[in-house]
Amino acid sequence: MPHWWQSAVIYQIYPRSFQDSNGDGIGDLPGIISRLDHLVELGVDAVWISPIYPSPMADFGYDVADYQNIDPLFGSLTDFEALVAGLHRRDLKLILDFVPNHTSTEHEWFRASRASRQDPKRDWYIWRDGGPNGEPPNNWLSEFGGPAWSWDEVTQQFYYHAFLADQPDLNWRNPEVQAAMFDVMRFWLARGVDGFRVDAIHLLIESEALLDNPPNPAWHAGKSPARRLLRVHTADQPETHSMIGAMRRVADEFSDRVLIGEVSMPIERLMNYYGEALQGFHLPFNFHLLSTPWQASAIAALIRQYEAALPPGGWPNWVLGNHDRSRLLSRVGGIAQARLAAMLLLTLRGTPTIYYGEEIGMGDVQIPPECVQDPWERNVPGLGLGRDPCRTPMCWTSRPGVGFTDGVPWLPVGERFAQFNVADERKDPASFLSLYRSLLRLRRGERALSLGTYRERWADSRSLVYERIDGARRLLVALNFSDQAYAVQELDGPLRVILSTHVGRGKQSRWPVVLEAHEGIVAEL
Repeated sequence: MPHWWQSAVIYQIYPRSFQDSNGDGIGDLPGIISRLDHLVELGVDAVWISPIYPSPMADFGYDVADYQNIDPLFGSLTDFEALVAGLHRRDLKLILDFVPNHTSTEHEWFRASRASRQDPKRDWYIWRDGGPNGEPPNNWLSEFGGPAWSWDEVTQQFYYHAFLADQPDLNWRNPEVQAAMFDVMRFWLARGVDGFRVDAIHLLIESEALLDNPPNPAWHAGKSPARRLLRVHTADQPETHSMIGAMRRVADEFSDRVLIGEVSMPIERLMNYYGEALQGFHLPFNFHLLSTPWQASAIAALIRQYEAALPPGGWPNWVLGNHDRSRLLSRVGGIAQARLAAMLLLTLRGTPTIYYGEEIGMGDVQIPPECVQDPWERNVPGLGLGRDPCRTPMCWTSRPGVGFTDGVPWLPVGERFAQFNVADERKDPASFLSLYRSLLRLRRGERALSLGTYRERWADSRSLVYERIDGARRLLVALNFSDQAYAVQELDGPLRVILSTHVGRGKQSRWPVVLEAHEGIVAEL
């Protein structure tokens, strides 16, 4: 019997940007509750919500000040309980972000840790003496720019932070830290959470010897300064997997919960995060579609490599957008290719994740310098690393405030909302929203798409054609990535087209099938 997360489609909500209920320009939990019926109409199965814990918001919730409460900006624990009830009443699952690598400097644990070298929580974080001339302990770099060590005047030592200085890393070699964080997991699981997306897990543990990271020969000045060094001693350490195994055991104390790992690793190393005997993450996030060239042959090669690398019984997953990457529409070359990408994502084998707004064709929004919020962009300006463009408010209507807020949105909404918004697209059979709803309805009704096997039929520079198979049921997916018509080669037996990214195509039932430019189809064989 498959687990629910195998056939599920996950929908990511960035809570600041989904729906504001009180006019402060920032999304919140009551706002999410008011929009749950949109998710039901869309046809998704689970909601992943980015951090909602109390936080000074130096990194918009990824600097956690209290793991067992809700930030007043978003609501209260009572609101959270109402959200859980509302989701479960609609047969939707809830996945929370779990941020185990670091806390905020305002967390009570860190306040105690930095109060004195003799404090019982001193070893809950990573403190070290500097070099002979007062320099940091080694050359490690912060992901957000600058050194990964900050000097503390009170206790005269450096502390390590993989991200901002406001985000000190926890010392996961300390058993007390492990126990405290496992109790955090239990706190939320006992309140009905159906699983966690675990943040930055590959950075959880660092080399104990504190050796310098070596230079990256592929780095150049246009890339993130953090990539100037190879993260040999600060990422993907062997001890990380025992910690993931322990997290899995905590999740397994509860019935059928899911653990999803944020793992930015090459495919061969990504597979390690399923764990020995599949006792690690159920789903180590597969981000490779985000960086693979948007070409049929390159995508086909990626699918082959990924499918071949999966451990026996390992379940695949696919991601085309999230809160850290440029939006799908802005990456793949426009509306037609974004529609094709939606069909790819929702017909591949494995669990797909949709980023809020993809279903209505939201693209990156240009953020004026005076409106920049992202600390990464502020620390390393001019390189296009800022994530604000993909975090702008959800466009519900074409009215001022786009149906998101009665106040001033925390980020600009851009201009596309006049055409691309839920209210207008709901009435348009040719819209992004109609396409996503049709794809999700088809996926839910066809076991071949949700749980069936994958078989590539052919791929070239212009097209990718594959089958999804469940017993005698065979569905053909044909995707034309080019700007010219493409004739699909005749396969064995008759066919009937049941869905196209182009609204005008009928239910064709004969060969040959000529795909229009940028068209994708699903057909019965």
